[in-house]
Amino acid sequence: MFLYTPSLTDYKRLATKEVKIGDLLLGNFNPIRVQTMTTTDTMDTLGTVEQSIRCIEAGAELIRITAPSKKEAENLQNIKEELRKRGYTTPLVADIHFTPNAAEIAARIVEKVRVNPGNYVDKKKFEQIEYTDAEYLEEIDRIRERFTPLVKICKEYGTAMRIGTNHGSLSDRIMSRYGDTAIGMVESAMEFLRIARAESFHNIVLSMKSSNPQVMVQAYRLLVQHMYGEFNECYPLHLGVTEAGDGEDGRVKSAAGIGTLLEDGIGDTVRVSLTEDPEFEIPVCRDLVKRYSLPTPQREDLAISQPLHGKVPAIIAKSLKSEAGALQVSPLGGDLEGALPYSPFQYKRRETFEVGNIGGKQVPVVIADLSKLKNITPKDLEQVGYKYDEVTDKWSIGDMAADYIFTANHKLNFELPGTLKVIVYPETWKETTATSAGEQKYYPIFMDSGYVSAKEKNEQLNFVMVECYNDEETINDYTFFDQLANDPSVVLCLSSTNKNAMQSVRRMFIELMNRKIKNPVVLITDSNWSTADEHLIHYSTECGALLLDGMGDGICLGMSTNSYELQTASYSQNTSGRNYLSNQSPEQFVNNTAFSLLQATRTRISKTEYISCPSCGRTLFDLQETTAKIRAVTNHLKGVKIAIMGCIVNGPGEMADADFGYVGSGPGKITLYKGKEVVKRSVDSEVAVAELINLLKENEAWVEPA
Repeated sequence: MFLYTPSLTDYKRLATKEVKIGDLLLGNFNPIRVQTMTTTDTMDTLGTVEQSIRCIEAGAELIRITAPSKKEAENLQNIKEELRKRGYTTPLVADIHFTPNAAEIAARIVEKVRVNPGNYVDKKKFEQIEYTDAEYLEEIDRIRERFTPLVKICKEYGTAMRIGTNHGSLSDRIMSRYGDTAIGMVESAMEFLRIARAESFHNIVLSMKSSNPQVMVQAYRLLVQHMYGEFNECYPLHLGVTEAGDGEDGRVKSAAGIGTLLEDGIGDTVRVSLTEDPEFEIPVCRDLVKRYSLPTPQREDLAISQPLHGKVPAIIAKSLKSEAGALQVSPLGGDLEGALPYSPFQYKRRETFEVGNIGGKQVPVVIADLSKLKNITPKDLEQVGYKYDEVTDKWSIGDMAADYIFTANHKLNFELPGTLKVIVYPETWKETTATSAGEQKYYPIFMDSGYVSAKEKNEQLNFVMVECYNDEETINDYTFFDQLANDPSVVLCLSSTNKNAMQSVRRMFIELMNRKIKNPVVLITDSNWSTADEHLIHYSTECGALLLDGMGDGICLGMSTNSYELQTASYSQNTSGRNYLSNQSPEQFVNNTAFSLLQATRTRISKTEYISCPSCGRTLFDLQETTAKIRAVTNHLKGVKIAIMGCIVNGPGEMADADFGYVGSGPGKITLYKGKEVVKRSVDSEVAVAELINLLKENEAWVEPA
């Protein structure tokens, strides 16, 4: 039985069907395509054309345009003609939600239509309805009757289709049977796919988007498994984290979710949904996909050699079942010896014991790498969350303060903040002493062989570096496992110099779990890329993929010497587009990124989280301006999740994960939510931010800024 990826331990692209979108080929090992969506009013022909051109020139290979009603669908013809007149042949995609008649018009004009199963024909009134099996099948028959005409039009005109499920827009019927789950998302898409296949229509792309990267990753993996299980083939997949937000956080969240799947070999086209002008999405997309570019000869080799349905070695089959009990996940398979010791379809943190403040039920720690600084001063600690006041001789500690610093062979000549600990090489550690109060501030980090042979070790905490390999024999015959296993003082630090480092580290995690080794693990990831954007994507992909599977009790991010020097010399330590964190040094950039990554993977909350849509022609207010305004007055509310949504299409549903919501409900009008419940309707946009603050205060979620 096929698991969901050709390999858990090496990068191999998933085999998918080939789809033609205009003259663009997608899937079947063609390059991973980059796309975006316009934010202009679709009735503004020239405005939409000009924005589309900016996106195309930035590198977009597909342009999506919303068509909420018949008139917008009809105007797609004018937009297309103007683009073609100017020499641009990039395929256009019509984004459809509630209107089958608009979809049927658009399918005759553009190269691709996107329909959302949760909104298209099916009912979504956020009502809990009990369906008998017969009633459930009747609803599917009704969907087939309404959806089939669009399928036939697409087939006739050679128009491609994306069946795009959003976590936030599951229908009442799906929610009633499957709940708010990844399995529900999969079944919602599979219903539409079965109807299309019954009409022998296969020019189809699918997506499983969520604002929560955990749910998004699980849904795509399940979809792949179910397509192979039911059809013995897989359709191309469009990847994206919906409502990801803006700034660094939006980029990190997108890179963690999309990058995890790309590392799995899953994904044929991507969009990074940022609450910024769409042309700013494209560089992030390009930086993501360039890590997985394959030369043409290799593509052909893969197409010939990769088995369609994977292989089943001596692995013990396991199965999962949804709480609803209706849809069963296929048995696990893969390319590893023994049983797969974790579920890639349900988040569960790897079981470890505590060593100090690392492992067990503790949140993952952040280790800041200060080893490249020649002389570490109290001022340098400001870059990693600590601020010293000379007047009071006291330290203040921020919400994003590193838990440890790595200084290599540097001993610090000043008194450290109370909570901060230092990691040094063994010889330097031997030279350190406890504070006057008897507290140890310095801890050693060994190579694995060095720890085993060391005569002096810390009684409380030792960090041990382990290099991870893909080669199974190297791991299975690993010399030092027995000596390290379950040593109550050892925290393992896993890293890999392999090109596909994440897979190598995952391979080691599987080995640890199979051997019942419960030492906590810190993920060590260095980047040898050049720009802030590339570093951010590298960290988010390499570490995010493991954190989303429950692997990792801490992270330490660093740079190669060349990358560090480039970053130090750079005029800017910030990513492209909008930034909210001011980075004055590589150390500050890396520390901020580490906390943003833990926040994105929902493993450690250190700041306010924003779920905000990227805007489109349906948006009823200036989303970028409003998002920035709300951030400015709420970014000190640690742990509060605020949704900022342009319209009601995904708003109420995608906000299910948020504590409070700010949703456009009409021109100049805002509806405020607490969770899924409407609290205030038709609030004037001029006072809506102030009303949101009042709502936060009423629910004791507000604290005054420091």
